[in-house]
Amino acid sequence: MAVDINCDMGESFGLYKMGDDEGMMPFISQANVACGFHGSDPNHMRHTVALAQKFGVKVGAHFSLPDLPGFGRREMKIDREEMVNIIIYQIGALKGFLDVAGVPLSHLKPHGALYGMAARLEHIAHAVADVAEAYKVPVLGLAGTLHEEVFNARGVGFQAEFFADLEYADDGALIITREHEAVDPEDAARRAAQAVRTGEIASINGKPLQVRAETICIHSDTPNAVAIAKAVRKAVGELEAA
Repeated sequence: MAVDINCDMGESFGLYKMGDDEGMMPFISQANVACGFHGSDPNHMRHTVALAQKFGVKVGAHFSLPDLPGFGRREMKIDREEMVNIIIYQIGALKGFLDVAGVPLSHLKPHGALYGMAARLEHIAHAVADVAEAYKVPVLGLAGTLHEEVFNARGVGFQAEFFADLEYADDGALIITREHEAVDPEDAARRAAQAVRTGEIASINGKPLQVRAETICIHSDTPNAVAIAKAVRKAVGELEAA
């Protein structure tokens, strides 16, 4: 059993700081680096790539709807062709810094509202798949949704993701808020371990949900993200050693 732990990071912008990226690096294996449309800028992108390289963490592109003021957590109406171009534009920015550092692009992950749209809107899921085919890298997504259906049908690599610091609705959808509140690290670790071990967790109202946890996400802007990452890494490591 090999389970990745990923983090959405590199989201600081100008003088505005988001999350403790350096503190997170020892506990993760995948860094989803913001590409400028919901957070980040050239300086923070390059710095985050350098941090990931230092800690031996794989780097993926964390692309968004063009919504910097809303941190990419508001939906927009965008057609497939424009969405493809928006994604490629963002990956190109990150890829420049990866190439300079000699670091390969590992994976792709939509951010915020775009992640939810790709999980249920066919033209958006296909737009993400179009780009994944071009770059020949897998996409992180929510198991049992249109994400997985479209990617599998097209032969695009897919890594099922579980969110340790978010609640799930009764229908299995993520409950995405504009701001993340602090989460109890031990509770997050318990849920993550349960997701890996049994493939089942409880929704926010206690309904049993089927999940898959090939990679576990912890958001860098959750207030106690480093403590959560440390607890989750410990719990997953104990499962892998058993």
